[in-house]
Amino acid sequence: MTVSSLLAACGAACALALTPVAQAAAAPAAAPAVSASAAAAPLTPMQALLATVPPPKLDARAWIVVDLTSGQILAEHNAHQQEAPASLTKLMTAYLTFKALKEGTIKLDQMVTESTEAWKTGGSRMFIDPRVPVSVNDLLLGMIVQSGNDAAMTLAQTVAGSTSAFVAMMNRQAQQWGLKGTHFMDPTGLPDPGHHTTAYDLSVIATHIIRDFPQDYARYFKVKEFTYNHITQPNRVSLLFTDPSVDGMKTGYTAEAGYCMITSALRQFPNGPRRLLTVVMGTPSERARGEESQVLLNWGYQNFDDIVLATPGKPVLTATVWKGTSDKAELGSTVPVVITVPRGMGKDIQTKAVRPDPLVAPLAAGQRIGQLDVSLNGKPLATYPLQVIKAVPEAGIFGRAWDSLRLMIK
Repeated sequence: MTVSSLLAACGAACALALTPVAQAAAAPAAAPAVSASAAAAPLTPMQALLATVPPPKLDARAWIVVDLTSGQILAEHNAHQQEAPASLTKLMTAYLTFKALKEGTIKLDQMVTESTEAWKTGGSRMFIDPRVPVSVNDLLLGMIVQSGNDAAMTLAQTVAGSTSAFVAMMNRQAQQWGLKGTHFMDPTGLPDPGHHTTAYDLSVIATHIIRDFPQDYARYFKVKEFTYNHITQPNRVSLLFTDPSVDGMKTGYTAEAGYCMITSALRQFPNGPRRLLTVVMGTPSERARGEESQVLLNWGYQNFDDIVLATPGKPVLTATVWKGTSDKAELGSTVPVVITVPRGMGKDIQTKAVRPDPLVAPLAAGQRIGQLDVSLNGKPLATYPLQVIKAVPEAGIFGRAWDSLRLMIK
């Protein structure tokens, strides 16, 4: 139950590849990997270790809890079962809007007019007046805080020009991330037989928002209420009001989907902050989705520790280099390397840096050289790549010749 791929150094795309923990080091912000049960594969040593902690029993059809600091899935239930996502759909709508803002194709202060199609969309609303232009910023608040379907539709049309073009963008993005259980039919999450996703896939989308657009996440998802058109509506993420560590994300409800909620929390610990993400789908009531989300968060924080194995830019190993302008190379990681283990087991973790010998220049910054092997009580647990922290250029002709002679003698 660990990380998959792609979000390099806090963000690129998601894939489901590489070894579970080794990939975490290459891309610690990666989306959580497919669980062993879903992949019908034997448990990896890391998965087997985490599975020694009994998960809670929740009143939900599907759920998942992910440690985003390490990228490891701590536990899941029916996480790859297709479900109606209701307004959790709006996370993808938000992601593509943030992406358009970053690319400059739309602007926060851009004023747009609600279309007739958006105005007629049913369900929850931010109550846009189609006669009065509204800013993209207010539309984001109306969609994220108030869960306005009219806001989601207007944003979709602003980003892509039409609802159908935006839905195509949603599905292309899902395909790029390898979300096999997801297919979108609209930007809102209103019921449709072809509109479905999974708890796992939603955790990937949520992870991308937090990692790819941290400033946007912090700006919009923790807002507790928003007033538009003289109408104030509270954020439906109930834990924002009861758990100070919770800073987002989104709720959803339809008769088919039941009550759903995605929650993220950041808590401080002596060895650094830990961020957890939970997804619960198909709970029987609004109260239950909040209670079950809180159970998952507390369980994840209370039963596991995050162990920092490498800090960006700080060497894990200093190795001898031949034929270079320097005779030393610092090997470590360009991104945080963190591993999650059951509480109290951190003291039993051992690490061993393994590298090729001899190391011959040139060595490029970020170049993968060797690996960090992690074991627990002498048993192999995981592997992380080691990278060159600072480049070591090739020496001049005389330096190379001298080192060639020394290597021959060695």
